[in-house]
Amino acid sequence: MKKISVEKLYKIFVYVALISLAISIIIPVAWVFVSSLKTNAEFQGSPWTLPMSFYFQNFIDAFEKAKMAEYLLNSVIVTALALILLVVIALPASYVLARFDFKGKKLINTMFMAGLFINVNYIVVPIFLMLLDWDDVFYSLFGQSFFLDNIVVLAIVYASTALPFTIYLLSGYFKTLPKAYEEAAYIDGCGYFKTLLKVMAPMAKPSIITVILFNFLAFWNEYIIALTLMPGASKTLPVGLVTLSKGQMAAANYGQLYAGLVIVMLPTLILYILVQKKLTQGMTLGGLKD
Repeated sequence: MKKISVEKLYKIFVYVALISLAISIIIPVAWVFVSSLKTNAEFQGSPWTLPMSFYFQNFIDAFEKAKMAEYLLNSVIVTALALILLVVIALPASYVLARFDFKGKKLINTMFMAGLFINVNYIVVPIFLMLLDWDDVFYSLFGQSFFLDNIVVLAIVYASTALPFTIYLLSGYFKTLPKAYEEAAYIDGCGYFKTLLKVMAPMAKPSIITVILFNFLAFWNEYIIALTLMPGASKTLPVGLVTLSKGQMAAANYGQLYAGLVIVMLPTLILYILVQKKLTQGMTLGGLKD
């Protein structure tokens, strides 16, 4: 009998581990999609049976009766606005911190590094109390609330809390780029801002896409901050999904519940499918020519 080498055993172990991991992820996701197309009567039997037909009424009821359309729109607006603010602020900030020397740079870098170790869930109550005080002042001046139950303010909070991690990643990438790119741009007459937009930002595209994907997942699935800062009727998808879950579990209407889960998961799956090639690319898109 031929002996199996250690290298082949290692490869077999890796393949088995990866296949097991893929199955552990694919089966629950597929089960949720299948369950979202079942009628209430079909939930009484085995949970692994396939639906007799595609019952899309669960999605219609989730959108109309459970207000998932409103929650979906809120999440889209909050996530898109937070990502735009984050990229607009973090890109020039990380570039300056990585490529220029100035007074106070070490202090700013230290503060951003410290922000990496702060879990935002631990400071959500102080943030809420601060916004509540500002809201009281705003109400006394203008007669209406502003800082709470405001998706724009929620997006600003999301972007602010994600700044340390984003700047850390982008500045680390900018530090790896040769100075010759900027020198060539300066010779062509580009200023600092134009060099960032025309030269450095396109080269940082894979890193920017990675940052956008990670933060999209964080913003889209965030629950604690959205629940705290938006205590009124207006909700984001994760908060609305919990409300839907409580109502439908009590009413034994599981189809709408799983339809709500699909509505939350589907955008993240679509986004990953669209950008997976960019994520697997190298961090540099080209090199200097002799």
